[in-house]
Amino acid sequence: MSLMETDIPKKEPSTEERLRAEVESLRRQLEEQKRLVAQSAPQARQPEPPSRMTLGALSAVGIVVVVAAFFAGYLPHRKREAMLVAEAKSADEALPSVTVVGVVQSPGKVSLVLPGNIQAVTEAPVLSRATGYVRKRYVDIGDRVPAGQLLAEIEAPELDAQVKQAKSAARQAQSGLEQGLANLALGKTNQELARVTAERWSNLEKKGVVSRQENDTYQAQYQAQSANVQSLEKAVAALRDAASGAEANVARLLELQGYKLVRAPFAGVITLRNVDVGALITESNTLLFRIAQTNVLRTYVNVPQADADSVHVGQTARVMIPELPGRQFTGTVTRTSNALDPATRTLLTEVQVPNPAGSLLPGTYSQVDLTTPRKDPPLVIPGDTLVVRPDGTQVATVTANHTIHFQHIELGRDYGDRIEVLSGLQAGQQVVVNPGDVVREGAKVNPVALNERPSGAAGSSGGSR
Repeated sequence: MSLMETDIPKKEPSTEERLRAEVESLRRQLEEQKRLVAQSAPQARQPEPPSRMTLGALSAVGIVVVVAAFFAGYLPHRKREAMLVAEAKSADEALPSVTVVGVVQSPGKVSLVLPGNIQAVTEAPVLSRATGYVRKRYVDIGDRVPAGQLLAEIEAPELDAQVKQAKSAARQAQSGLEQGLANLALGKTNQELARVTAERWSNLEKKGVVSRQENDTYQAQYQAQSANVQSLEKAVAALRDAASGAEANVARLLELQGYKLVRAPFAGVITLRNVDVGALITESNTLLFRIAQTNVLRTYVNVPQADADSVHVGQTARVMIPELPGRQFTGTVTRTSNALDPATRTLLTEVQVPNPAGSLLPGTYSQVDLTTPRKDPPLVIPGDTLVVRPDGTQVATVTANHTIHFQHIELGRDYGDRIEVLSGLQAGQQVVVNPGDVVREGAKVNPVALNERPSGAAGSSGGSR
């Protein structure tokens, strides 16, 4: 025997084969007994036929062999066929399982988180009204200054010369005014003398002492002196206006001269320094500093049109900075534009946030949470329950008798994984998640709640919509 033959395992004999072997063994034993009996009997004696007992034993053995073969072969085969038929029938009659989720109502408050840009409430550039050179600089970027603090000094010799010239012109105007006033006083004296003389000659003319021509001469002199006084009064008024103009020019130049000292217009922080000592400054053109008021900051957000009606002045808002995790700054909606931007369909909203500690910086990106209450919260369903068809958006609902019904719905806000339903559903209804090909109108199904499915089990209702 070769090594290959020894390695082949021997097959265990079946029950039928064992019964056949036993029958064959009994048959050989019977033939052996017959042979022994024939040898012991006389040669002339005829062989005796088998007895009834032997025939009965052989018949019984045959029946046993047939019954054993029946029970060992046919019955197990028949049982296996019956089991296969029953399993096939059960598989045909079993209802397909679908994953369902209940329709719930959204919370009474809606959280609207929008990106925002933090800015200073008050921010202004600081320019010079005087032309000259920077003589001294007292502040730099990041310095906090109170209102009126000296920021820089400017040296402006041309302006100083203009001030001296204006003061001289003002003194000249004042001297001219004083001379005009003296002339006016002299004119009024002469007018008074002419009036008295004219009255006297008029009385003398009435008495016939003097001629009428002489009286007319003195009356004309009085009128001339009156006209001269009026002229002197006009001249004095003009000189007074000239003196006032000269004084106003001096005051203007002195005011400009005061701008050589650059001061902070309000309390804040210096965010920009654009000059240094010795730099040439041009009047109303050169930017010296930029100052921002940071004790209160404002954040601008663009509220979408769908949420514009839920934002109002006085509403509390929370401002969050990605670089400051876990911290929230409480602010208030101070104003809105009261109009939507036609390009973006958004409402510009301003949120003011107190910043006494200076934790927030102007220009920082932020996220603003505008949490608003709802009087009538809508229903909410998962986003993967929708069935989009040419006749509209639908969901597959499961009725009380476990029957599929496709229901048209009207959608509201989309939160990504959840969607609001404005009409078409009621709270407590069951909708199918990821409806597949087995989900058809009127089909019987076995609904399985989403939270009852074992973790990692694939949904049998999955498939293309």
